Amino acid sequence: MPDRRLQGPQRLLLGAGFIVLGEFCFASMGVGIRLVSGELPNAMVVFGRNLVGILLLAPWLLRNGLGDLKTAVPGLHLLRATAGISAMYCFFYAIAELPLGEAMLLKLTAPLFIPLFAMLWLQERVTGLLWVALGIGFAGVVVILDLAPDTAWGGVSLVALIGLLGGVFAAVAKVTVRRLSGSEPTTRIVFYFALIGGLISAVPLAWEWQTPTATALGLLLGIGIAATLGQLALTRGLTLAPASRMGAFGYFSVIFGAAYGWLFWDEPLTLSLLLGTLLIAAGGLLASRARNGVRVRGPREGSGAYSRSG
Repeated sequence: MPDRRLQGPQRLLLGAGFIVLGEFCFASMGVGIRLVSGELPNAMVVFGRNLVGILLLAPWLLRNGLGDLKTAVPGLHLLRATAGISAMYCFFYAIAELPLGEAMLLKLTAPLFIPLFAMLWLQERVTGLLWVALGIGFAGVVVILDLAPDTAWGGVSLVALIGLLGGVFAAVAKVTVRRLSGSEPTTRIVFYFALIGGLISAVPLAWEWQTPTATALGLLLGIGIAATLGQLALTRGLTLAPASRMGAFGYFSVIFGAAYGWLFWDEPLTLSLLLGTLLIAAGGLLASRARNGVRVRGPREGSGAYSRSG
């Protein structure tokens, strides 16, 4: 629960601090993914992240109680988990193959797709300002797709397209969570994502299993810890300040990712990366602001550029 003793400016400052901390954790997770991907296949990394996350969340789930796990919408839980895990596969692959700053930026394209899915599924009204915001954001996406290495299909990177597909899956997951939140308690949503996500990510191990070394185990543990701490920090930040006020701070993961890439792998900080970041950030923030006053049919929402699927 947010501390009621904090004044407005203090709450905003502390909330921003938690958001930045969360993005630092996600960028640090990206470093771990990049390092361990040289030894383990993507399926192992995704499963390891989910397994560690489940183990870390288990005490919290037990302490708060699972309540009644019976649900009237099992299909929505399955859709949310499937989309979230699919996004994870795409993002982890992009992190392993792309410059870290670009991979972090592609993770933040989900807000550009959310209005489209919300319009088709939740009957949200798309305003003229929102269309402008999406146009700006997708212009940034084009810059990043042209910037990425290993280009194909007329100069567009296949790896970057996979990262962008992760943004599509993440948007589906977020809109589904929004639909679920109208009738399902948070604990139940978290439980079913952990359960279904863990089962889905275990399936590819039948043909992708590789016994990890002690170093790889340590990295998988670090990835799971960083991801979980990032989730907790973002959640805490959102309890202190409105998501619409915190959106800009979600793009700190690009800054941290680019800094890590430059420090550890000598990845250049290019003007194209800066331009793509500014366009995607401007589009995402403007889209969030444009949607802030739109009345939605159905459940409530916690919008923002940094809402996570996993």
